[in-house]
Amino acid sequence: MNLWSKPNTTTAKSVEEFTVGRDKDFDAMLAPYDIMGSIAHTKMLASVGLLQQQEAERLVKALQSIYQKIIQPNFSIPAGVEDIHSYVEFLLTEELGDIGKKIHSARSRNDQVLVDIKLFLRAEITQLVAQTNQLFKLLQEKSEQYKNHLLPGYTHLQLAMPSSFGLWFGAYAESLVDDMNMLEAAYRVVNKNPLGSAAGYGSSFPINRKLTTELLGFNNLNYNVVYAQMGRGKTERIVATAMANIADTLARLSMDACLYLNQHFAFISFPAELTTGSSIMPHKKNPDVFELVRSYCNRIKALPNEISLMTANLPSGYQRDLQLLKEHLFPAFAELNNCLQMVQLMLSNIRIEPSVITDEKYRYLFSVEEVNKLVLSGMPFRDAYKQVGQAIENGSFTYTTELHHTHEGSMGQLCTAEINAMMEEIINRFEFNKATSAIELLFT
Repeated sequence: MNLWSKPNTTTAKSVEEFTVGRDKDFDAMLAPYDIMGSIAHTKMLASVGLLQQQEAERLVKALQSIYQKIIQPNFSIPAGVEDIHSYVEFLLTEELGDIGKKIHSARSRNDQVLVDIKLFLRAEITQLVAQTNQLFKLLQEKSEQYKNHLLPGYTHLQLAMPSSFGLWFGAYAESLVDDMNMLEAAYRVVNKNPLGSAAGYGSSFPINRKLTTELLGFNNLNYNVVYAQMGRGKTERIVATAMANIADTLARLSMDACLYLNQHFAFISFPAELTTGSSIMPHKKNPDVFELVRSYCNRIKALPNEISLMTANLPSGYQRDLQLLKEHLFPAFAELNNCLQMVQLMLSNIRIEPSVITDEKYRYLFSVEEVNKLVLSGMPFRDAYKQVGQAIENGSFTYTTELHHTHEGSMGQLCTAEINAMMEEIINRFEFNKATSAIELLFT
């Protein structure tokens, strides 16, 4: 069944199969959002007189019924049906006759896809915010729990200065704050309504685009109908960039964890059941979870570039190239959420080695501390640096592990409350309740 066929022409089967590709797989993911957009569009058509009120009520009721079917786990688009838009319209026409055919007035499949993707991305970002915030809270909790446990700090992978597990956990927590800022910016781009742009040039029908914006809980319109279509590809790239930032934080944390678990570092450990073994080496406890998180996240970091290349040099207006973006972007949400969950599992069970810093091999970590003590006693910094350097060279260097770091953001003042406040302020800007409430009203 193909509602979009040209009159008196049958598309070659090979061409149809190639152009449809894997689209139906991803259309199943968009199905609930297609119903939401269709309900809002139906109500708008009735408000401007393109549907009778009784017709609109029957359409909305039928759409709500279809929604209950397609949210079931075993839902799939039947063979022979081109896409979710065709299927929904077929079901409506099958049940309501000619009334079902009226639902496509004043819209194109192009703006149907656009609004479906926007609603899908909005829902996925909502879930991603929740998962990211859970990890943030865990990192903050661990930061406070281990703020007095010292840890070697490195530059160039060489011993540098004393750090702490509190600083290490807290650093990744604050990294997620900046990542959340980028995600909130992406959400603002996503949360604009393209419905009514039709094929990208608007409609001669007297539609009310502000009404569908309100009904779907969008914050605003994509006003210019040409840009509404041009925004496809750009929106996905912006979202992918925000996801790549979170992925970068997770990948770097995972690399640290792989190093710190290594026997030559031995800063951390995990219960045996959270690591993997070897087929021939019975002593092995491999950090496979962190290695896979690192790899998944590095792949997600490549996603913005993939999308940029797929949309490079496209003219204005819709091009079929854009169809393939779903294959790259949609699965990345599940992958990133899985990585966030697995990192939470691992860090919830992390074991810290409390006496790391007492090992003699870390003695030179404290060279700067000894320089600073001399400076505080009145010696110029360059002279103090030279004196400690000479003590290291001639083997007379002495040190103490007592530290007095008091400035903001140091191991003596982590500023956990301030970092929490930044995260809360960003999350509150999303205003998820507006979208949630609007969607709930569509089904009442």
